[in-house]
Amino acid sequence: MVHALPGSRRISTGRILTWIIAIAVIVIVVTGIGNTLVLSPAEGGYTSNQWINFFLFGIAQGGIYALIALGYTMVYGILGFINFAHGEVFMAGAMISYFAAEAMNRSGFWNANPLIALLIALLMAMFSSVVIAVILERVAYRPLRGAPRLQPLITSIGASFFIQYAFRGLFGAAFKSYPRSGLLQQTVTVFGLRLFGTQILVIIAALVIMVGLYLFVEKTKTGRSIRAVAEDKEIAALMGIDVDRVIVITFVVGGAMAGAAGLLYALHFTQVYFLSGFLPGIKAFTSAVLGGIGNIPGAMLGGLVLGVVESYGPVILGGLGVSSPHQLKDMVAFIVLILVLLFRPRGLLGERLSEERA
Repeated sequence: MVHALPGSRRISTGRILTWIIAIAVIVIVVTGIGNTLVLSPAEGGYTSNQWINFFLFGIAQGGIYALIALGYTMVYGILGFINFAHGEVFMAGAMISYFAAEAMNRSGFWNANPLIALLIALLMAMFSSVVIAVILERVAYRPLRGAPRLQPLITSIGASFFIQYAFRGLFGAAFKSYPRSGLLQQTVTVFGLRLFGTQILVIIAALVIMVGLYLFVEKTKTGRSIRAVAEDKEIAALMGIDVDRVIVITFVVGGAMAGAAGLLYALHFTQVYFLSGFLPGIKAFTSAVLGGIGNIPGAMLGGLVLGVVESYGPVILGGLGVSSPHQLKDMVAFIVLILVLLFRPRGLLGERLSEERA
């Protein structure tokens, strides 16, 4: 009989397979990037400016994912379940702000006073998303407080379908083309890079909103109450914190973030319809898992990382000889989700969060 040496550890078959998959992924990514870098623009390669533009597009897209992901992660931190109807809260903001923007565009106000018009559209998007989020909490989730986690999870999926097809019945199934703002169609050249006003607005607005939310949660009395309830609802109640009020505030904040993301998404991609919340919602959930579900900075980081990875994904696939790589862009997000769950299920910052709580 062969005995293991003192201090030695057995390596499980699952761990070996995990490392094999990790090495294979690294080789594939490096090969795809390498094959693309050696090509000249005439041969289907990219210039240095195009590589930087991919990064900026990813940051803009990732900022939108991050804003939506904040709603997922805040609700999970407070109630311990995934609110899969949050994508439709985002969609509601995008759809309602479209009608406000279209009305201002028909009257000429949209281009005559673009900053004020954008502010009005933003307020409409945030308000409508907040209303939907609060109704969800009051009607769908509060009666299930204390129930097994599976029940609110299933309820959230049902609520998601209900909101989708309620909007389809009210506003139709056709795509709505968001009016273009003359201000945002202008370009700015920075260090030789040609940036559209829409990109600049989305990146700056997303970063400002995320920093504002972080300061709100970390520095204000209400933010401390949210963190206390997330830590332990019963102890927080004994300390005099109104738990129901804090939960409603959490849904209000998450809804406001989703509404802001809805407007930025509509400005960035110019089209919205009743299913606009599905894919961005799934990707935002992936962002929350990637950063560490329940961790606010993790959701922000996860969204930005996913946006950049998704932007460069078609480039890597093209370098591997995959035909029509840009049609497979959405697949990249789901591959990232699988890899995160396989290698680091706690997320990028989830381990640090658990250690702090311990």
